[in-house]
Amino acid sequence: MLLAQITDCHVTCPGRRAYRIVDTVAALRQAVDALLGLAPAPDAVIVTGDLAYDGRTEEYEVLAAELGRLPMPVLALPGNHDARGPFREILGRRFCPSEDPQFLHFIYEFPETTLIGLDTLVPGADGGVLCSARLAWLERAFMRVRDKPVILALHHPPFATGIAHMDRIGLANPEDLEGLVRRHGRVERILCGHVHRAVQTIWAGTIASIAPSTAHQVALSLDPAAPSSFTLEPPGLHLHARLPNGAIVTHLLPLGAWPGPYRFSEYAA
Repeated sequence: MLLAQITDCHVTCPGRRAYRIVDTVAALRQAVDALLGLAPAPDAVIVTGDLAYDGRTEEYEVLAAELGRLPMPVLALPGNHDARGPFREILGRRFCPSEDPQFLHFIYEFPETTLIGLDTLVPGADGGVLCSARLAWLERAFMRVRDKPVILALHHPPFATGIAHMDRIGLANPEDLEGLVRRHGRVERILCGHVHRAVQTIWAGTIASIAPSTAHQVALSLDPAAPSSFTLEPPGLHLHARLPNGAIVTHLLPLGAWPGPYRFSEYAA
């Protein structure tokens, strides 16, 4: 299994820049080009939220065109910048195989692993939540795949990162999710977005991580009083690979034009 993760694309309407600075459409195009150039190709791509900048229909049309260039399955979840209505209308059929009439959850089966996508969106809010209906859906999903390992994907991280202004708008009830994850006992990875940085931790007895944005990054400051700000550090994506020994490893792939690769044998002293 090779699962690529992109997140926080914040795609705008054509001709507009996010925060008047970031060309997020070009940034997503760069990410898609990088995915198309990978060998071996990913078996699937997960997009962990904030696909759109304002949740407009026109933004999802741009997203559908760019993501549609990928030949492998693309599975998308909403983030706090998204709007369920146009998301479902434009992307739902192809990019979010949700059977839930209210929330944009999904279950996707790999031969050895089940990928479960969770909708944590609260319309009009920056933070996320898993209400009783969503927790009940997840419990049923765990029961359905009880004998297989699970990769769980959601937009809002259930853990603190030390970036205070982002932690204040994380998942509101992580303890409820933690209880379900610990009871299931076979969650191999928890994949998140929202924070626009590569972050890893141990949470609920498993490995939880956040992928960097395909566009702008949240400025890294562990000062609790630091203002909310972003930088144009190199964007990136994550590659989650299951090795022949059964272990999953995660690689960070920076996006952009870089010199190399150079063969060590050709440049040895």
